[in-house]
Amino acid sequence: STSPVIAQARAQLDADLAGKPLARAALLPHINAGASGGMNTAYVTGFGAQPLSTGYHSDVFSASLTESIFNGQVFTAMKQAESRIRASEAALAFAEQMVALEVAQSYFSVLQAQANERVAQQQMDLLQRIDDQTNANLKVGTGDIISVQEVQAQLDAAKADLIAAKNAVEVAKNQLERLTHQPVETLQDITALQATGPQPDTIGPWLATALKNQPLLQQAQETLNVSEQQVQFAKRARWPTLTLSGIGQHSAGTLIPPVAIDQIGASINLSIPIYEGGSTRAGIHQAEALARASRANVVNIQDQIKLDTQTAFLDLQNSVAQFQATQQSVTSAQVSLAGTQKGYEIGSRSIIDLLTATTNYAAAQRNYYLALYSQLVARTQLKAAAGVLTPLDIEAINNLLHGNP
Repeated sequence: STSPVIAQARAQLDADLAGKPLARAALLPHINAGASGGMNTAYVTGFGAQPLSTGYHSDVFSASLTESIFNGQVFTAMKQAESRIRASEAALAFAEQMVALEVAQSYFSVLQAQANERVAQQQMDLLQRIDDQTNANLKVGTGDIISVQEVQAQLDAAKADLIAAKNAVEVAKNQLERLTHQPVETLQDITALQATGPQPDTIGPWLATALKNQPLLQQAQETLNVSEQQVQFAKRARWPTLTLSGIGQHSAGTLIPPVAIDQIGASINLSIPIYEGGSTRAGIHQAEALARASRANVVNIQDQIKLDTQTAFLDLQNSVAQFQATQQSVTSAQVSLAGTQKGYEIGSRSIIDLLTATTNYAAAQRNYYLALYSQLVARTQLKAAAGVLTPLDIEAINNLLHGNP
């Protein structure tokens, strides 16, 4: 409701909708009325024995009608107006889908940044407890200064990571606020997810859907239609035009005051362009060149849509395996950390082992959250790449969200 991108696309559609009656107006009657009044001075000789010097007032009232009977360019202009409307409709649909995708990406970017902040805080707290323990051991003579320094170095790094994570949260919130134009408060998170891949699970149907439904391609194809119609428009500049004209006029106050003239007339006018200074040939050449550029643009967009769809398809497939792997990785890292902590307490594991296990656990958690939110975004990206992202798809993801963990 607040996106300037969508507002711009809607305004462009409104402008193009007005283009159709503008083009059609050239085929409808044009009626004009005019009036003039003025004072005149005349000095006339040869009209009688004496020169005539007089001043008189003159009035003229007229009404004219012009009706186009045949104009080839106007019919082409009407086709162009219809193609521009379809192009703008496709542009609006594309803008709506892209804004939906960007909001989803930004929303989960905030959640991911917040999850990274929680992991960084948890890691720092854990390292702080280890630091307290190593310092206590050193004081009672069971520890060593190397262990204390190793832990302190890791703790300092963790504090820096936490600061960076907090900043990343603010950056992610700013991005979401830029899209929604509203402050970001508490966001609902996802607590449980069943990872799903593409449905159907083969790339062929997705490519066919993308080439059929992607609004960006539809816009490019309609723009190509406009360019090809412009070639026809330029060529029809050589065609003759035929119009019907009618006029009614009343004139009063001539040199001889009693005289008043009322006249009405009609005519059929044929105009045949013979030479326009080379502008017709140049216009045709320009239109043909622009049409070639539009054709190349369509091919380029087709290639890009295929690549985007293939990439989004593979990303969604990979996200399922990544999510499942990171789930297991978190469990394994947590078990490893617990075992290493126990081993350190009884002296069978070193402080380096404990710090490594702590780092691995934090990394596993970050990878898990990345895979979690990437899974949701990948679903949206594939639909957007295929040009079939709808509010129902956003609602389906929205239904997975609950209160913060």
